[in-house]
Amino acid sequence: MIYIYTDGAASGNPGPGGYGIVMISGKYRRELAEGFTFTTNNRMELLAVIVALEQIKSPGSAVLVTSDSKYVIDSVVKGWVFNWLKKGFKDKKNPDLWRRFLKIYKKHNVKFEWVKGHNNHPENERCDALAVHASKATKLKVDKGYQDSVKKLKGLL
Repeated sequence: MIYIYTDGAASGNPGPGGYGIVMISGKYRRELAEGFTFTTNNRMELLAVIVALEQIKSPGSAVLVTSDSKYVIDSVVKGWVFNWLKKGFKDKKNPDLWRRFLKIYKKHNVKFEWVKGHNNHPENERCDALAVHASKATKLKVDKGYQDSVKKLKGLL
């Protein structure tokens, strides 16, 4: 079993954001984080899960993702994202990330567990710290998917 803990953060929402990941498998532990110049909390929550799943080298792995994001967990567990896919993600936010998620999600046996945020869960607290720290880094990446969606809304794309 691979245990994945994730969190996302955005200051301003939208604003500078980041994600934090803790992955544990047996005696191995890995932490990942990355920050972006202008994004949303939900995008960072979802991107954290995607990036973590993309790190897994063995297809068909048993994975438990623990997150405080109702957006991510409910979208998958309640099957919303699969209906959004059938409808081409019409009028849905973050289709670029959801498509990327579905591509990696189907390669593994993934279960989800929700945990209340900021409730002294050690791994969730660590992910939060990683995400916030990443969002405040001096060199932040551009969330092109979010930038493009903003431009599209403004009629610039």
